[in-house]
Amino acid sequence: MAHKLLGEIMIQAKWIDEEKLNKALKFQVQQSCLIGEALVKLHYATEEQVAMALGKQLGIPYASKENQILNPEKTQGLDKMIPEKFARDNAVIPLFVENNVLAVAMTDPTNIMMMDNIKLVSGMEIQPFISTKAQILKVIDAFFQGQTNMIDTVLDKAVGGKGGETSDTDVITADGKLDLDKVIIGESKGAQSIKLVNAIMKQAISERTSDIHLEKFDEKVSLRLRIDGVLYERSAPPNDLVDAMISRVKILSKLDISERRLPQDGSFSIKYQNRVIEIRVSVCPTVFGEKLVMRILDRGSVELNVKIIGFEPRQMEDFLKAASAPNGLIFLTGPTGSGKTTTLNAVLNTIKSPELNIMTLEDPVEIKMEGISQVQVKPAIGLTMASGLRSFLRQDPDVILVGEVRDNETAEACLKAAMTGHLVLSTLHTNSALEAIPRLLDMGIERYLLASTLLCLAAQRLVRQLCPECRIPYRPPQSELDQLAAESMLNPLPDLTRLTFYKPKGCPRCNNMGYKGRKAIYEVYFNTEEMKKIIYKDADVQKIAVEAAKSGAWNLRASGWRKVLAGVTSVDDMLSVTVSER
Repeated sequence: MAHKLLGEIMIQAKWIDEEKLNKALKFQVQQSCLIGEALVKLHYATEEQVAMALGKQLGIPYASKENQILNPEKTQGLDKMIPEKFARDNAVIPLFVENNVLAVAMTDPTNIMMMDNIKLVSGMEIQPFISTKAQILKVIDAFFQGQTNMIDTVLDKAVGGKGGETSDTDVITADGKLDLDKVIIGESKGAQSIKLVNAIMKQAISERTSDIHLEKFDEKVSLRLRIDGVLYERSAPPNDLVDAMISRVKILSKLDISERRLPQDGSFSIKYQNRVIEIRVSVCPTVFGEKLVMRILDRGSVELNVKIIGFEPRQMEDFLKAASAPNGLIFLTGPTGSGKTTTLNAVLNTIKSPELNIMTLEDPVEIKMEGISQVQVKPAIGLTMASGLRSFLRQDPDVILVGEVRDNETAEACLKAAMTGHLVLSTLHTNSALEAIPRLLDMGIERYLLASTLLCLAAQRLVRQLCPECRIPYRPPQSELDQLAAESMLNPLPDLTRLTFYKPKGCPRCNNMGYKGRKAIYEVYFNTEEMKKIIYKDADVQKIAVEAAKSGAWNLRASGWRKVLAGVTSVDDMLSVTVSER
């Protein structure tokens, strides 16, 4: 019996329609690619949908974290059967062994040569499963992440190691990136600083670190990693190696190693585990010497999918409704590091299509996206947010993202762009979404213009996700139940006598932290006609909040309680990032 065509399967699943399939078929001929690739490139379908359809077509099971199949067995020695390098290079991951048959997830089960290579490497018959490359690489990161602390390993050698004098060499890729997988370093003491810097970066990436802090004090050295928004101490390097380590980072960042009196900023890129990671560097002089902070921008760890970043269904519907409008203003507010850029990029990733010209103006460009024109501001040469936005209007844009509105000039430029037929998304630094209204009025925006152009206001924070392997269930005390009833804005309330909350414990899977990863919580206010009337009349934030609640919107604290009820985070962590608005 002949296999069904991939397009037919996807139409039957209602993932695409005939019109999209026909467009994809034309695109396939033009680009000489597979139909699945064409559907993904045109944003008509996701990689997951194509993989599931391909699995149905070939009669091969689909594996994912959601269906619990893409979850390698820890006790069967699978890491010895398929080495990490082979797994990464070929995007395959062993799942389990049964009756001398090795189950393996891969992106292309029709690749006979790949199947033969896996047989040779593992010495077993193969049962293929199909999955996406992004999902497989993420599982590889978790599966092969050993418990060995790379920093401690290098420190042990530095203290009690060999003293031989040998050479040290960096392996630089063709495009000028430091390849951490292939650095060749000798055993001389001068090479220890290079080893330590590389070990710290590797350890930080493996622990999902956002920032590395290295600083000297009078009596000690401090090395801290910021993981899921919290700083954790790690084994500190010897005092006499710190200056050499900072000089090493300065050289990589093309900074002046002789300048130790002024702050310096720079960046460099590294290649690690088949992905390119950008490192932003800041060096600042203190009374005890220079302090080094390295921010890790790992594009591979960010999944730009609005369905998984934290929106509640109603909030996602309102935000995407605003983002689908032909023109108007959308503002997302929150403190630095609250995930605003990720959210806005996820929204752009959802709405982008070949029919839309999307342009962004950012400082700096943190997430590079295909199909979107991204511009980094350079105030030193006159390319500011406001001047860049004015030049954008001559580039025939449909959607414009402005990294941040900081002054009157930028606010007015955004307003003019929204009034002349463009959709403008931007961010503001305010404590809540509705506080953006008085902030914009203070910047000189007229009330009647703001009322007519504003589509949506949102705010967000990040809460730490409880580790699903070790979280501990408990019956909440009366004080927490009372707080939930007063602040959750749920109507109707759940049965309080049957609720179960969770708290952190700690296990090897989460490095004994009790938390693993973060989720965003939001407040999203779609600008209704009644809210527009209040903005036009007197812009009273309290009145707007009451009207928004009538239409079904809720605030950050209420969103936080929903994440607690879902077992995503703990009460303590949610309360630490939100403020009660009772």
